[in-house]
Amino acid sequence: MINCIIVDDEAHAIEVLQHHIKSIPQLNLVASFTKPTEAITFLSGQQVELIFLDIHMPEISGIEFIQTLRHESYHFILTTAYREFAPNGFDLDVVDYLIKPIPLTRFLQAVTKAQKTINQSKPDWIRNPIETEYFMVKGQIKGKMIKINLIDIDYIEGMKNYVAFHHNGTRTVALTTMKDIEGKLPEEYFIRVQKSFIIAINKITALDGNRVILKNISSEILIGETYKQHFLETIKKKQII
Repeated sequence: MINCIIVDDEAHAIEVLQHHIKSIPQLNLVASFTKPTEAITFLSGQQVELIFLDIHMPEISGIEFIQTLRHESYHFILTTAYREFAPNGFDLDVVDYLIKPIPLTRFLQAVTKAQKTINQSKPDWIRNPIETEYFMVKGQIKGKMIKINLIDIDYIEGMKNYVAFHHNGTRTVALTTMKDIEGKLPEEYFIRVQKSFIIAINKITALDGNRVILKNISSEILIGETYKQHFLETIKKKQII
């Protein structure tokens, strides 16, 4: 997931970009700004990787905006209604520039390029964190530790002071709490759907009312009322129609 923001002094231009961003599950729109100075203040301490930035703005131009943040590791896609301004952005090593009005197909091309650039800028060990992350769990035999790869987990079941990891057709019990485990799981891959259940999002095959159906799991898991709104909001980001 790529966290992004929009900076454009025109509300309509922001609406177009917001609509395009919603159609791409890999993008997470954190905020939108009509005033560049507010965006610069917001970025302090925020985890944002990609900025959709208008070039021609009255307060601070897009070029000046980039120069202000030149020591930071942000990636920029410039947007402009003036084709003659675009080459200036490439002097600052931006990912791409889009000429308004921006068609979705051209927007997708720019985002694809941004994804590649962002992934290449990351160290190898964090490009696909779930594929390398794991838990070491104490087994029932004294002194034995069991390795559980996060990518193999189907769901996690809470049982008072114990937690059961269901992974690759195996059930491994550990002396810990759901709260402790939930805090250690990457939220983009796991979600709590009930007081006693955390599921792997990539193992969901279908939703049937309040029931979640998981891949290769015969039993169904009910969504609790306390967690229903957050769960549906998360799933809605991936909804096409």
